[in-house]
Amino acid sequence: MSDTQVQTNESNRTSTVWQIIGRLVAAAVVLAITAFFTPGFSINNIWSLAIAAVVLTVLDYLIIKFTGLHASPFGKGFVGFALAAIILYVTQFFVAGYSISWMAAIIGALIYGVIDYFIPGTQKM
Repeated sequence: MSDTQVQTNESNRTSTVWQIIGRLVAAAVVLAITAFFTPGFSINNIWSLAIAAVVLTVLDYLIIKFTGLHASPFGKGFVGFALAAIILYVTQFFVAGYSISWMAAIIGALIYGVIDYFIPGTQKM
């Protein structure tokens, strides 16, 4: 390969890594705000928040890859809203220090969607 192709490949990999990191940071911020405003939803510490953001991002990524559906209340209507609520609820089984009730997951999905809607950036991965 030529030097230009190697540099382009390295640039694309670096760009992808920064996109993933940016998405994780954005997910953590949105999740923290959602937990703050949602009754029945608690995250005990910063490490639980960070791990929950990773789990949410991975679950969302897997759902997109296998079904083509994005878990966004405003992106895919009721299906996206239901997926967001389910992902918020299921995350508690993977993260210590993260707890949410079903009702809080439903309210949290709505709040998460509103906040995610206003945060600039694309949701591509």
